[in-house]
Amino acid sequence: MNTPEIQIIDPLEIEAESFRIIEAELGQTAFSPEQFAVVRRCIHATGDFSFAETMRFHTDAVEAGLRAVRSGRNILVDVNMAASGISKQLLARFGGRVVCRAGDAEAAAMAAARRITRSEAAAELAAGENIGIAVIGNAPTALLKIMELMERGLFAPDLVIGVPVGFVNAAESKAILASKPYPFITALGRKGGTPVAVAAVNALLRLA
Repeated sequence: MNTPEIQIIDPLEIEAESFRIIEAELGQTAFSPEQFAVVRRCIHATGDFSFAETMRFHTDAVEAGLRAVRSGRNILVDVNMAASGISKQLLARFGGRVVCRAGDAEAAAMAAARRITRSEAAAELAAGENIGIAVIGNAPTALLKIMELMERGLFAPDLVIGVPVGFVNAAESKAILASKPYPFITALGRKGGTPVAVAAVNALLRLA
């Protein structure tokens, strides 16, 4: 068995070289340059080129996300892992912050009282916190709750990034999101997850 050849690359050049490889392997795509920046970072975060085939963007998605960031609006996430991964340094330049209520005692109490998931309760509690981008990478129930609140006029983020991973309602919730008239970014099918959600947000922050 041959030993793989290891490339020696300056640490500061690793991301740029990764992006070059992704671009070379993908070739031409139908994405706009701004959309491609999001897709490329999602592929970079996962090593999975299938996101170039499954990611879907509302026509105004990137513009809406950039407007939310530049306006200093906050970013809602469904799990603390996502909160940890988003570049708070970049977000803080515009005055926004990351909001995650999943660990709150209030969310736990609401979930128990109403027999809903904690992620649903957390999304509902955070709806009034000047949320510009709602980001779901883990919990389909939270994505469904966000869409329900928006339909009822109780939540108005500029952009919904819905990429939950899994086998129960993940693909279904994303298919519903992809049919909505408001700005969204999603990845059809079962694949997704917090790394994809974080990568999409960080791509928008860098574009901003």
